[in-house]
Amino acid sequence: MKTNHYNLQTDRRKFLKGFTFTLGGTLLGMPLLSHSMDQHIGNLAYEAGTSQTGSQQKKKMGIALVGLGQYSTNELAPALQETQHCYLAGVVTGTPSKAEAWKKKYNIPDKNIYSYDTFDQIANNKDIDIVYVVLPNAMHAEYTIRAARAKKHVICEKPMATTLEDAQRMLDACRENGVQLAIGYRLHFEPFHQRVMELGQKQVYGKVKQIEARNSSDMTDGSLDVWRLNKQLAGGGSLMDLGIYCVQGAIYTMGKPPVAVTARYGEVTKPNYFHSVEQSINWQMEFADGVKAECNTSYADEENLLSAKAEKGWWRLSPAYAYEGKKGETHEGKIDLPNIYEQVRQMDGQAHSFMKNQPSIVPGEMGLRDMRVLMAIYESANAGGKRVEIRYGG
Repeated sequence: MKTNHYNLQTDRRKFLKGFTFTLGGTLLGMPLLSHSMDQHIGNLAYEAGTSQTGSQQKKKMGIALVGLGQYSTNELAPALQETQHCYLAGVVTGTPSKAEAWKKKYNIPDKNIYSYDTFDQIANNKDIDIVYVVLPNAMHAEYTIRAARAKKHVICEKPMATTLEDAQRMLDACRENGVQLAIGYRLHFEPFHQRVMELGQKQVYGKVKQIEARNSSDMTDGSLDVWRLNKQLAGGGSLMDLGIYCVQGAIYTMGKPPVAVTARYGEVTKPNYFHSVEQSINWQMEFADGVKAECNTSYADEENLLSAKAEKGWWRLSPAYAYEGKKGETHEGKIDLPNIYEQVRQMDGQAHSFMKNQPSIVPGEMGLRDMRVLMAIYESANAGGKRVEIRYGG
């Protein structure tokens, strides 16, 4: 049975309300890198499961979904029926039939439905506080910047952009307009991955010695006409879409970004699918203390792993990245944590930070940092495996 995110069942379990997993009261702070200097935004807490009722209840923040593809349809919109701090207030789509269907299904007022041409009018809509950009990667920059100019907070799906220049423009636009930018990194809000952060960063089993991360999903049993196989829209292939989870996993295991990478493209076995983007890529991330993360991603395979070895033990998540069905173990036994409705926890956490005018635990600076890593991986692979040092400043 496939566990990848292109073949998920849409019948979802109810979100485990009231479940709180905060690693001693807070989510572990992550080293974040801005456009000019390294910044550490640590100990930003979001205590999931807390709520208020009656007159004490805070106003829910209205979210407009931009792009009504599979992820919005099957994951985000249903999740927004369960959230406590935000709700589905509007949509942006270029397809009139979708607009009508969503209007009826979710009782969305006509005034909260926009096309891409009328999108900028969202600035005048007090119902909408947050714009969630769920478009092909190459469109992230345009709609993040337009949303920022409309004075709306932004959640942007990963990867943040397709170029470093676009990622920087997105950050600049949000800063200039006084709005927050968060990236759709749902796993920072998820119990199994929070446990990995704790094990690695708090050195529960001693210092991390080695990391392995693999994330692959077979794209060769479907249509050739999908945007993820179009470099102009996707910016790349499996690395941009799936490999970014491996980059993220290694970084939050260590609690710091890599200093260098080496990478090589895998063999192309399905050239009819992969003439525009890479089919697979293998890379090694090198950290300042000598720890190395061995990573792999492919659009023609099925793998789903995040594991690490430390001085006094080991841990492993597999499946690690799919929306449901996560399993984990350490050398001491099973990691006994619940599988939650991740998009509920993610959007509630992001809305909560926006309400408090605090940076998200997954801010735009983190997205830019990861773009630097992704671009270095491509640079190394294009150079036949040359070691590439990563520079995070300026």
